[in-house]
Parts: sequence; structure tokens; C-alpha cells
Amino acid sequence: MMNSTYVEQKSSTQKGSIKRGVSIIDFILRLIAIGATLGSAIAMGTTNESLPFFTQFIRFRAKYDDLPTLRFFVAASAIASGYLMLSLPLSILHIIRSSARMTRVILIILDTIMLASLTAGSSAAASIVYLAHKGNAKANWFAFCQQYNSFCDRISGSMIGSFIAIPLFIILILLSALVLSRR
Repeated sequence: MMNSTYVEQKSSTQKGSIKRGVSIIDFILRLIAIGATLGSAIAMGTTNESLPFFTQFIRFRAKYDDLPTLRFFVAASAIASGYLMLSLPLSILHIIRSSARMTRVILIILDTIMLASLTAGSSAAASIVYLAHKGNAKANWFAFCQQYNSFCDRISGSMIGSFIAIPLFIILILLSALVLSRR
């Protein structure tokens, strides 16, 4: 009888430590995702380039907000970054109190919404970046990256952070689901 009680306590302690370990990984992944999404939003939001036209007084200018899709990308990345910052206290709560279930369910739902939003913004922006680099002769859209090299390099680079954050959100959702499935 005493032996079975010891085994149950040991099993319960192991489950608690596994949940705590997963919660620590969750917290670290959220910090990395904050850096990725915030970096993407800042890099895209500060992108512009001017090219002289005949004289130095007349210039052509390319800015991220000239294209609504890139504005949507900045908004989605900034919202995801803000959400991740606001979710850090819940992540810390899960480290301290690994038995919290309702907050994990809330995080799964909100993480899924943020994943969908970030994926939509990143995918839409990726299509515009592709058109900027390659153009589309059939639609009579010319590749303007031949003229605006710095602008295109920067918008392409800003996409990297969001495409790092998307798999991180997937992992966060799976980790929370894993902890909820273990009783």
C-alpha cells in the first residue's frame, strides 16, 4: 500500500515538472516571437527610398504605406507583437502554477487568432514582395526593384521575422495543447 502511494506521488511530481518545463519553453518562445514580430513591424514600417528624377529637387519616393498590403502586414505584426507582450504574464503564471487550465485554453484560442492574422499579413505581403522583384508581364506590372534596390531589400528582409514567428506560434499552440491533454 505504501509503495503505491509513493509511486503516485512520484508520478504527480514528474507531471508537474514536465508542465513547468513546457511552461518555461513557452515563455522563451514567446520572447523570441516578440523579437521576430516587433523587428518585422519596425523594419517594414521604417522602409522608404527616394530616387532623383532629372534634378535633385524632383524625386520619386517609395514607402511601405504606398501599398495597403504592406500596411496590413505592419499592423498584423505589431498586433501580434503586442499580444505576445500581454501574454507574458500568463506564461509566467503557468510557470508558477502549472495546474492552471482555463488560462491555457484562453492562450490557445488567442494564439490561434494571432497565427491566422500573422499568416494572412505575411502571405499577402510576400505576394507583393514577389511582384516587386519579378513583376508580371501579362498584367503589365513591372518589377520596380530594379530601381528601388534598398527598398526591396528591406521589405524582403522584414518578412523573415514574420516567417520565423509563424512556426513559433504553431509550436506554442501545440505545447499548450500537450499540457492540457496531460492530466
